[in-house]
Amino acid sequence: MQSTLAVISLGAVRANARAVIAASGAPLIAVVKDDAYGHGALRIAHALSDMVCAFAVSTVDEGAQLVHGGVQKDILVLTPPLSAEEAARAKALGLVLPLSSAPVLRVLMRAGRGVRAHLAVNTGMNRYGFPPGEAEEACRAAKRFGVCVEGVFSHLYEPSCPHALQAQERAFEEACARAERVFPHLICHLAATGGIAYGGKAYHAVRAGLALYGYAPQNAPVRLAVKPAMKIYAFVAQSGTPFGGGAGYAAAAKRYAALHTLRVGYGDGFFREGGLGAEGKLCMDACVREGELPFGRRVCVLADAERYAREHGTTAYEVLVSAGRRAEKRYVR
Repeated sequence: MQSTLAVISLGAVRANARAVIAASGAPLIAVVKDDAYGHGALRIAHALSDMVCAFAVSTVDEGAQLVHGGVQKDILVLTPPLSAEEAARAKALGLVLPLSSAPVLRVLMRAGRGVRAHLAVNTGMNRYGFPPGEAEEACRAAKRFGVCVEGVFSHLYEPSCPHALQAQERAFEEACARAERVFPHLICHLAATGGIAYGGKAYHAVRAGLALYGYAPQNAPVRLAVKPAMKIYAFVAQSGTPFGGGAGYAAAAKRYAALHTLRVGYGDGFFREGGLGAEGKLCMDACVREGELPFGRRVCVLADAERYAREHGTTAYEVLVSAGRRAEKRYVR
């Protein structure tokens, strides 16, 4: 086997979803964007279908994969469509699109009446969305052109800061109140994993992603009892007595009695600068380590994405998406 192997516990994902629902007290919109953070979006969606009110993806292509794979729950696309063709495809598939700006509204209009949407509101992150004060006007324009707004959402940029959290919640509530003058009974959702952990309001649903896969802030006021769902393994491709003065892409730091090579490298989504117990830098497709191991043995190289992320100055999000992308996936209960 040349690929790394990701062993993913569907039971852990379901237990994590239960923990999120229990902590928030709200229905769950499960975020499965970017191939469910490297865990395999279609398998994760089917595993959670009986537990969630909807799924969220990044693009129309991702939503199409779920629809064609038999997922029957609502699917919210989080990234605005950039063309009428993309919006028309989403409409045909029954996807829910973000209405995030006046140009996006024009794109949705060109797709014809009956497009489903959630109004995206900019409450301070400044990524996507209408200002809160424009929510009513945006909804009135949408209604005139046959766009059906079913919900309102935004995103917290720093949920660990109480001042920022409260300011965004106030702005969000203003936007929801304005939007509901036009479209009553909207589904309002603001908190993702960080918002849940830091006590943000749940409103009508929470939109969790990272917590489903086993990672959440450890020192937050609300403890999410989640555990990692994925471990990644590599295989020993060579082992024996070293020759010469190198150890991978570096001069040997000492005299080694034995070295072994794992078939894993930065081409598999890991970081070139160390980690995985490597001597020297990782190669694109190989990792040289101290000691002797039997040829073909399976070795766990990633069990805690949070710890590995801290070692490299990044986040578990990046580690999971990168390391899971190329791996062959095996699902267990």
